[in-house]
Amino acid sequence: MAVRSPHLHAAVRAFCLAAFSELAPEAGGGEIPFVLAEHGSGLYEYRPLVRDRVEARAFWLARLPDTGIALGELRREPAAAIFARAGDGAASDGAVFHAILLPVLSRTAEACGGFDWEDGAFERVYAELERSLFGSSRSYAALAPLVGLSIPERIVLGHGITVHPSSPQDLARRWPEAKDLLPPRFGEEEARTSVLELERELSGEDAGLPDAPVELAAAVTSLRLATGAPAAAGPVVLERLDWHPFGGRPLPGLASTEPAGDAGRLDPWRGGLAGELLARLGSFDDDPELAEALERWELALFEDEPARSEYLRESLAALLGGPDGLWAAAMRAMLLLAEGNRERSGLIDRLRALARGDAGGVQVADDVRRAIVEVLQHDDRARLVTALDEALLGLRPRPAGYFSARALAS
Repeated sequence: MAVRSPHLHAAVRAFCLAAFSELAPEAGGGEIPFVLAEHGSGLYEYRPLVRDRVEARAFWLARLPDTGIALGELRREPAAAIFARAGDGAASDGAVFHAILLPVLSRTAEACGGFDWEDGAFERVYAELERSLFGSSRSYAALAPLVGLSIPERIVLGHGITVHPSSPQDLARRWPEAKDLLPPRFGEEEARTSVLELERELSGEDAGLPDAPVELAAAVTSLRLATGAPAAAGPVVLERLDWHPFGGRPLPGLASTEPAGDAGRLDPWRGGLAGELLARLGSFDDDPELAEALERWELALFEDEPARSEYLRESLAALLGGPDGLWAAAMRAMLLLAEGNRERSGLIDRLRALARGDAGGVQVADDVRRAIVEVLQHDDRARLVTALDEALLGLRPRPAGYFSARALAS
């Protein structure tokens, strides 16, 4: 490969050579631990854990004279700041070291099978570095472990976000730092074996990176609405640009906290609904009452009585009450959700009890959830409220509900 930046090539090579001399067993670090990885053919592969050795000595490697020279050359490259973005948007020497130099060193050592230097292995890794720094496009990925839902197959939510099964071992291969950042018992239960992943191709002209914590938090909300399950993600979002890790950024608290309740299942139908809701969640900036209704419902997931019912009352009133208040919201929700007279009777009894100040149970919380889903599936909330009022007066048929329409279609 023709080297585009000879000075950077020489500096990074010198850093790796100096690090190899520090990390080799004969330098006093002892033998490198290894694992035997079994392949499908029944054969075993001897795999030295060189990355662990590199990470364990990172503090000392950062103080090598050749490290400072390599960092100086990287500071000359504007793209390095993008790859080494820290959580606050800065690109300090420490961030550049951990995002670029350490991965180059680890990948070179892995290609060498240890710390016996091979020029060809380094050149292949360095070629990837230059393609990343000077290429016209870059591949961005962000991932957060997902709990509270069993997911048998990959489901596309949209906007580059997917949900799919995974495991601690798979995450450790792609994000070595993930092993200490997983939720408790991740990988031990069926409903704790999935991830939310955001993937996006970025053009060379677009230096901006997605706000992954915000986008994945919206995906968690859409999954909670679509399934009624106690879904949560995080607690951190792991990011990569090409093969450069950014480390972890925290997911917003509401999205990363596990609500109480029994785990659910994400099938393709509910996955499709979650995708539709995700597309609509960012479209109501001009409807603060709808945003308040959603926030109050989500807060209720984490509260005990009486706070939970109070949040549900506030959510329902903001969603369908407006200036007419909670009682009007209860009547509108009853008509929006219930199909037959028997269902309407039970629903209006629950919503009236909530409006009177009684404690609402699990079913009432689910009623409010379904009402939010129905409203989000209509393009104009104000027009929907008007249609519900006219239907209550017998002036027009009841507006078609999302759940009833899907039931008829199936």
